[in-house]
Amino acid sequence: MPQIRFPQLKSQIIILIYPFFLSLLGCIPNSPKSVPLAKLERSQQGMVVSAHPLASEAGQLILQKGGNAVDAAVATAFAISVVEPFSAGIGGGGFLLMGTPPENSETQKEYKIQALDFRERSPKAATRDMYLNQEGEVDQRASLDGHLAVGVPGTVAGLYTVHKDYGKLPWSELLQSAIGYARDGFEVSDRFVSRLERRLEVINKNPAAKAAFTKNGQPYQPGDLLIQTDKAQTLETIAENPQSFYTGKIGEAIATDMAANGGLITLEDLKDYTPIWRQPVCGEFRQARVCAMPPPSSGGVHLLQILNIIGETNLPQWGRQNPDTIHLLTEAMGVAYADRSKYLGDPDFVQVPVQELTSRSYAQQVRQEINLEQAKPVTEVQPAAPETLRNYIWESPNTTHLTVVDEERLVISMTYTINGSFGAGVVTAGTGILLNNEMDDFAAAPGVANLYGLVGGEANAIAPKKTPLSSMTPTIVTQDGQLIMATGSPGGSTIITTVLQVVLNVLEYKMDAAQAVSAPRFHHQWLPDKLILETGGFSEATVNELQRRGHNVEMRDGWGNANAIVVTESGVLEAAADPRGEGEAKGE
Repeated sequence: MPQIRFPQLKSQIIILIYPFFLSLLGCIPNSPKSVPLAKLERSQQGMVVSAHPLASEAGQLILQKGGNAVDAAVATAFAISVVEPFSAGIGGGGFLLMGTPPENSETQKEYKIQALDFRERSPKAATRDMYLNQEGEVDQRASLDGHLAVGVPGTVAGLYTVHKDYGKLPWSELLQSAIGYARDGFEVSDRFVSRLERRLEVINKNPAAKAAFTKNGQPYQPGDLLIQTDKAQTLETIAENPQSFYTGKIGEAIATDMAANGGLITLEDLKDYTPIWRQPVCGEFRQARVCAMPPPSSGGVHLLQILNIIGETNLPQWGRQNPDTIHLLTEAMGVAYADRSKYLGDPDFVQVPVQELTSRSYAQQVRQEINLEQAKPVTEVQPAAPETLRNYIWESPNTTHLTVVDEERLVISMTYTINGSFGAGVVTAGTGILLNNEMDDFAAAPGVANLYGLVGGEANAIAPKKTPLSSMTPTIVTQDGQLIMATGSPGGSTIITTVLQVVLNVLEYKMDAAQAVSAPRFHHQWLPDKLILETGGFSEATVNELQRRGHNVEMRDGWGNANAIVVTESGVLEAAADPRGEGEAKGE
């Protein structure tokens, strides 16, 4: 067990039987599920799981044609840009994690994990104070709505880069499903309509967005057919030449539209965009190797940080819904998000102390300071002092996620986004491209929260050609040269804690993929000081006990839209899409 203080429990006997007494009190019952159990899909060969059935079908078709996981991921991603335009698309960016199995067990013992950063970047004309008004206060809508909120998109460049190096099928073939969905249309769902209604006012202010996603300014209804003729033509152009997005007529259209509407992105910004291969962050948890996205995502750093704080704690013995388990993880989350606010940013601009934050020594110190009986007030949870981290330097909501594994067990875990729902509410005229509002992920001013309530400082200040900090956490878990699982989720600031719990559900609680993505969730991000519990997922006794320990508990309906592929001991692929969304897993 970790070194955690039990002020009111003195003997080892009481410590050992404490969870048993809590269970008798109803603190860890079989709680009513807040969401239905996801559908579990099985396959001996390949698997695709995404946030929309049509997108998963696009990837499945590519696997059936002999494509690999890279090909299927590209096809799925382009399909998502059509059928789930409010969350991700070619006007945004993201992160991709790729795992290649050992070719020779004598020379390569482990999976080779690579990380591709195709995140949006700030235009060259961006300035530190670009969202401050004359009084020096942040104009929060300026980084969320309209052309000034848009970062330079990276999705097309990222998908083409990974395909050029590792794909099998012709590039143009991978876009055909997406082109068909855009040209012929698809029936919109309740999910699409609800997202549209939330942003209808902003969308109607942009004539091209209004034409693309509404019926003369009125929202579509579930079951209506959405046809995107301009986007179909754009995708056909990209199928012929992906560089057209950055150097050809598509890029020229984006630059012209920006110049006419107060945006900052120029054709030079687009021409200069290049995805970056980065070194993933990897760490050990139990016998498994957990790898996730490095900065400029905060996801991998803080996923490993929290796993390290858990340490040798026997979570299965405690129970997933035991107040001790929730309390320990909540306290660890608070520390991680506090550190995020100070240290995380674009590693090409600031020095991010990745080794220190993910060191076991630092985690041990944090764990020793956790009082299991009392939540630490948020005012006392501060980012670690730089001199403290130096002691360990020598120790070696909208967004979407897709996961693909092929017959050779090549694996892709990819999270990408346009940030807020329907991004900046801006469509480039004549292209059908919905643009992101990713500039909101910078710290507009020190200590000022963004769309997701996250605060940042100097490390994430706006600068030209800089990448804004992200929480996206595409993750691959392996052991002894074998793939165990791959997962990820959308959800803004909740991404890290959602992925954490899906990973723990599989590794610690031995759940299958469906159970892992369906289980009730909780979240804490330091500021605001709230422990968010999923409605219906936790007993009244558990809630009361957490409140007694000093947590500011708030109940919310389910969040995130995780998916996962898990490999069983017999080598079968099991996959599931989050029942909170409308996605599906499709086996080859």
